[in-house]
Parts: sequence; structure tokens; C-alpha cells
Amino acid sequence: MRAAHDDADVIVVGAGPAGSATAHYLAQTGMDVLLLEKATFPRDKICGDGLTPRAVAELIRMGVPTEESDGWIRNWGLRTYGAGHRIEIPWPELAEMPSYGLARSRMNLDETLARHAVASGARLLEGVAVTGPVRHERSGRILGVTTRSVDATGRRTGEERSYRARIVVDAGGVSARLATTMGLEKNDNRPMGVAIRTYFRSPRHDDPMMESHLELWDGEPGRSNLMPGYGWIFALGDGTVNVGLGSLSSTAKPTKLDYKGLFATWMRNAPAEWEFTPENQVGELRSAALPMAFNRKPHYSQGMLLVGDSGGMVSPFNGEGIAYAMQSGRIAADVVSQALARTTPYAMEKALRTYPAILADELGGYFTMGQVFARLIERPEIMRACVKYGLPRPVLMRFVMKLLSDGFDRRDGDWMDRLIAALSRAVPAS
Repeated sequence: MRAAHDDADVIVVGAGPAGSATAHYLAQTGMDVLLLEKATFPRDKICGDGLTPRAVAELIRMGVPTEESDGWIRNWGLRTYGAGHRIEIPWPELAEMPSYGLARSRMNLDETLARHAVASGARLLEGVAVTGPVRHERSGRILGVTTRSVDATGRRTGEERSYRARIVVDAGGVSARLATTMGLEKNDNRPMGVAIRTYFRSPRHDDPMMESHLELWDGEPGRSNLMPGYGWIFALGDGTVNVGLGSLSSTAKPTKLDYKGLFATWMRNAPAEWEFTPENQVGELRSAALPMAFNRKPHYSQGMLLVGDSGGMVSPFNGEGIAYAMQSGRIAADVVSQALARTTPYAMEKALRTYPAILADELGGYFTMGQVFARLIERPEIMRACVKYGLPRPVLMRFVMKLLSDGFDRRDGDWMDRLIAALSRAVPAS
């Protein structure tokens, strides 16, 4: 039974993909869910805007319509360039996910998911910034959050007020301010990525393939230094493309790379027919950090669960975070609904403590392999050899695509799926 002074059964902080998925699934069980978002929709987030088949599978589970008439564009595989080679590999036919990806700007995606959560029964408050936790005086357990209103300029206004619930979910993104205030610090020994992107008007806006460039040079290609990371071009179907690059470090230490300079060099070397020119650029070049491989733990503590970026749920293999944001929200909602059905505080706490173990079983081994991958490819000589000798081999590249995109069946499939699944099970979660 909900306490009389509680404002909801569950408070979810942040209405990105992780928070909206959590709120959607909880609301479907009949929970009273309060979803707090500091911005006002529509609002932007730094992202490649590409959705892999694993992310699409999560959208399907949520029942989110993805018709092209609503602004979604499908892609059928990955085109990769490197060391003078080009290869196109279609998304595999799998049991666990569809054989296509999607692209949708985060300006539209996040609002779509938040409104979907509202349609499921969640209560969304926009322009509400969470300023801290409300905690039990003796145990320190979280009892709710304090908030301030945010005006159109992003400035906090008005008096502070509080909202209370038995369980709080932090879906506040990479900053994870609520989790930090609760004493959950990030692990600087986990991989950290940096993504930088902008938009261009381009004739490539309806390209049916995602595209990645595995060689980023800080000067003339082949005659300068090869940088750790890759570039991407994702068509959005609306006259524009998302163009960006991602850099990876095996730890959270600053890389000291000139990302804007690296991006400018890549654009100077881009073919003229792509029309990636300053005149066609839409919006500024912006960057964001990508917290990877469970870099903030534990994922449950003192009445609060971490989902998505707040818990470091970005893949070190490719920088994908949306799929794991929605997946962790789905898992968190299932755990929370089970916990709130218990009749004693001890039983509720026992149920909540299963959340980190479930995440570790689902993603821990795969993310551990990703940490090894990050340590390898940040060495330019290894990256150069992998691209030079691996890209011309289609069978090897299909295997690599499945591994890097998390595009494999975990319970059945071909020999590639079985091998990757076995490795992810054999490697311990860290």
C-alpha cells in the first residue's frame, strides 16, 4: 500500500529513452508513475540518431509505431570503409530482433517515447529539474526528490518542492547527479567515449544503409596519424544526415584529442558530391561523453535504481546506448513491479536487489569483452592492421558486425551467434 504522503508509487528522473521505457512498462502494470524531465519537449540530445536492430526490437516490445509516414527511415545494413576497402553487410536474419535498423533524430525520438509513456498512464512533468534526494534521517534510504522549476532559458526558478515515492529510478543521463549525490561514483577505469556530431543537408539523406568510416586521420589520409575511433553518416530521410565521429578511450582519462579539428579534417576529405559544406551545415557541432561498460555501480542501492547512461550502459564496441537504455528500463520496471507487490519491507528489498544481478547476466559478459576491445583498438597499429586485413574478408566482417552491433541471437542461431553467446557467457561480468 502506498503511504498517504507519497506522490506516486515510483518516481523516474529523466525522460530520455531509459526513463520513458521505465515509465511506460511500470504504468502498464497499473503503477502510479511520476516522470520528471528538466527540459521541455522537443529538446535535443547529442547522438548519432541511429537505431540498431537490437534497439528496434525494444521499440517493438514497447509498441511504438515506426512507420515511415511518421518520420522514421529504415536502413538495411552497414556500409564500412577503411584501408581503401568498402564492404556492405546486411543486418542478419535473427530470432530476437528484426533485420533492419532505424534512424530518427533525438529531437523527435525522445519526445515520441515520453508521449508513449504518458499514453500508457505515466504522469509527465516537463521543466522540472531534480535538485537532490529526500532521504530517511537514519537509514539514508531515498524517499523522494527535491525539485525546482526550469524556465525556457534553462534557469531554475521558483521555490523548491519535493515529491515522494517508495522507489526512485535515476535515468538522468551521463551526469547522473542524483546517483552521485547518493554516493554512487563512476569508475574511471571503465571505457569512456566521446561523440561529436552535426547535421548537413545532403543528397544522401535517404541512403538505405548506415555508414561507418573506420579510419580517422589527423591530416592527409595515409600520411598522418590514425586516431582511435570511427566516423558515421546516418541518413534521416528528411533532407538531412547526421554526421559525426566517436572516439574511444579504455579509461575515463582525457584523450586530449582535438575533436573539432579532427572532424574538420574529415569533412575536408569528404567527396564533393556529399555536399558536406559549411553552407549546408544545419546546427552547430556538439559533443557529449559516452559512459560505458557499467561505469557506475551498484545499479541498485537504498531504494534507487540506475537505468541507461546513469549506470554506464553504453557498449564499448560501438557507442550504442539507446538499446541498452530501453532494455534496462524494461528490466527495472519488471523488478520494481515485483518488489512493490511484496507485503513486507524485507521482501521488497530482496526483490529490488535482484536488479544488478539480472543486468550482469544480460550484459555483463558482453560489456567485459567490450573493455578488452577498447584497450586493443586505442592502439593505432592494431587498429590499422585490423582494418587492412579484416575488411576484405566478408565472412570475418559478418562475424565482426554481429559482435560489434550486438546483433546476435543469445539462445539460438548460426555458428557465429553461438560462438559470441558462449564467449559472453564465459567472460565474467566486471
